[in-house]
Amino acid sequence: MKFQVGDKVLLLHSLEEGVVVDIIDSKMLLVEVDGVQFPVYQDQLDHPYLHRFQNKKQQAPKPKKYAEDIKPEKQINTNRYQLGHGLWMILLPVFDKDVFDDDVVEYCKIYIVNQTADTLHFEYRLFLGQLLDFELHNEIRPFQEFYLHDILFEKFNDGPRFVFDCALKTPEKHRVDHFESTLKIKNRQLFQRIENMRLKQEAVVSYLLWDEYPDKPEPISLNLDSLKSAGYTLHSDKKQANVHLPPRTVVDLHIDKLTDLWSGLSSAEMLAMQLKAFEQFYEAAIAHRQSTLIVIHGLGKCTLRDEIHTILRSKREVKSFVNQFHPSFGYGATEIYFTY
Repeated sequence: MKFQVGDKVLLLHSLEEGVVVDIIDSKMLLVEVDGVQFPVYQDQLDHPYLHRFQNKKQQAPKPKKYAEDIKPEKQINTNRYQLGHGLWMILLPVFDKDVFDDDVVEYCKIYIVNQTADTLHFEYRLFLGQLLDFELHNEIRPFQEFYLHDILFEKFNDGPRFVFDCALKTPEKHRVDHFESTLKIKNRQLFQRIENMRLKQEAVVSYLLWDEYPDKPEPISLNLDSLKSAGYTLHSDKKQANVHLPPRTVVDLHIDKLTDLWSGLSSAEMLAMQLKAFEQFYEAAIAHRQSTLIVIHGLGKCTLRDEIHTILRSKREVKSFVNQFHPSFGYGATEIYFTY
């Protein structure tokens, strides 16, 4: 082994000096430079002493600097993974040799990278099927990375679901209180991405969780006059507050299930009525302390589904939600799991 833990090293592409903090495998090391840790292939490193000797020159005395002449320090670029703006989850595959001396992935190191200007509180959960396998609450600063844990590669056969619930450390009125992002990774897709990563001589596989922390959605305005002309009877908020919906584990939001007088409504009015019904059934589920709620929204252009998912990401009572194939509803329903 050319390098050991604690050795000082030189990054050949940038001529930065760092320290080896971990040996990932026979080809890759974990190096720390200016307090930031990242993986590097060994052939991209060298010992710094020869470079110092070859480039040693007689230096002239440095001119004196005064406080008023010192420029403000520039922000350090920590985008070492060539990631765009947003919050990212990255996988660092760790390889081992099988009985045929071929490289195989033994496990993956999981990181999140915050490529935004916001400090974020996050709640991270890993589900294997419907079982919680790992959970972590912490904070990540702007343009920093955070190591979460290791996951055995064989666990990707269990359909892992990575759930991130983020909130701003300093809340802002125009942005949502918290935002949830769910990532499901299939074994075959990950294997293909790792093969592409090796062909490109990259070190990690990256997944974008979200590019912008979202603003609060604009309230949907409902044309009450058009509803009256369509034959609806409108009640005041006080009367409506006295209506208690019974507990329901499955709610169908197709417009023909909500009203018989839908043919004269515009698309915006139908969407507003469906979202209002969703909010009512959601509040009823919370009031009855249900553990789950299935919302049937259909497929179509997925507008209703996307609006419901946006609302769910801002709800504190929602532990997680999933829109996957259901034997009764296909892909036209979302199952919501609550936490109390």
